[in-house]
Amino acid sequence: MTAPAPGTLDLDKLFAARLHAARVRPYLATALFALHTVESRRVPTMAVDRHWRCYASPAFVDRTPVEELAGVWVHEVSHLLRDHHGRGDRVARERGLTGPGERLRMNIAADCEINDDAFGDGLLRPEGAVTPGFLKLPEGQLMEDYLRQFHLGTLTHSLAWLDCGSGADGLEREWDLGPDGAHGLSPQERDAVRFRVAQGITARPGDTPNGWRRWADEAFHPPQPWRELLGAAVRSAASSSGVGEDYTYGRPSRRSAGVPGAVLPSLRRRPPRVCVVIDTSGSVSDAELGSALLEVTAISRAVGGRRDLVTVVPCDAAAPVAHALCRAEGIPLVGGGGTDLRTGFAKALRAQPRPDVVVVLTDGQTPWPDRPPCRTVVGLFPRESAAGSGDEDDPDYTPDAPPAWARVVVIG
Repeated sequence: MTAPAPGTLDLDKLFAARLHAARVRPYLATALFALHTVESRRVPTMAVDRHWRCYASPAFVDRTPVEELAGVWVHEVSHLLRDHHGRGDRVARERGLTGPGERLRMNIAADCEINDDAFGDGLLRPEGAVTPGFLKLPEGQLMEDYLRQFHLGTLTHSLAWLDCGSGADGLEREWDLGPDGAHGLSPQERDAVRFRVAQGITARPGDTPNGWRRWADEAFHPPQPWRELLGAAVRSAASSSGVGEDYTYGRPSRRSAGVPGAVLPSLRRRPPRVCVVIDTSGSVSDAELGSALLEVTAISRAVGGRRDLVTVVPCDAAAPVAHALCRAEGIPLVGGGGTDLRTGFAKALRAQPRPDVVVVLTDGQTPWPDRPPCRTVVGLFPRESAAGSGDEDDPDYTPDAPPAWARVVVIG
């Protein structure tokens, strides 16, 4: 093997590390080999852009063992598979986050989402990898959750060098080749890679960490676009009086123009409070309950990651408890009897403060209440029609349509 010229990228070493990463994480092999490598002296270590190019520093590759480089490969491709660039853009718009400092926070939060369960089992953790424990935060959360729980300060001072590229936070870098540069993947090619990786994970779920299994479930069963479905409630909440809770300098007030030399904060509007009523009766399958939990996670993202604004009410013929949302996977969906979602509506509307919108996830085999005093979205698990069937105990029973006052979407 010929040694590389001094100061040039050692591709043999870098590709050997990628091969090692594919061997110990075979379900990521398609994504790892889809990345195109670009030599760059402007990146501190390795970085990715949203078009699936991987930029590598020759000096970093030279000084890093192959086993650690394999961990860096897995880390960088994880940013792209989990769409951290698209999610970073959405969070920036929703929360008014601007500037490199906020994007660095997003990069750190995205690293925490990846690194809590990425290493071990043959994959060495790279030196300097940021974990939730480093920031004294719990494991198993998403980027949006971590972003709310820390700010740049003494704990993050040592992370000022961190830069995983625009693929990690959405902010374009000077070294990015951009959408018109060579060897980028088209949106269709990126989706195909994600689908192949999700196939590999679901085929052998026992070999993958929880975070990847959750990601694969969402890749195969993409949740409804809840931000659009809740849009009317969001607009109503934003235009109502008394819903501005916090002042922010992220978007200065328009009145600043009338006060020379001063920057006035604007009033930040809160997203709507959402109560999700989940049908846990015997006619709803375990797979449908799993889909319901995915929808709950998507709803929490639609309200800006504010899990304090989301509650969940499991309901069959009764609805004894309303659960505050911590993690969707931890919600006990207890039930299995008959169905009467009127009790779920009653439980949801007794909450203080009252929800701005109620989301019901059900197969529709239930009596419905009178029109509630808030917006309602009904997510229906589809049922095949069966002529002449009117018995709920019949698995082919076709329920009546939800009432006209509800917005109805089909789940799954």
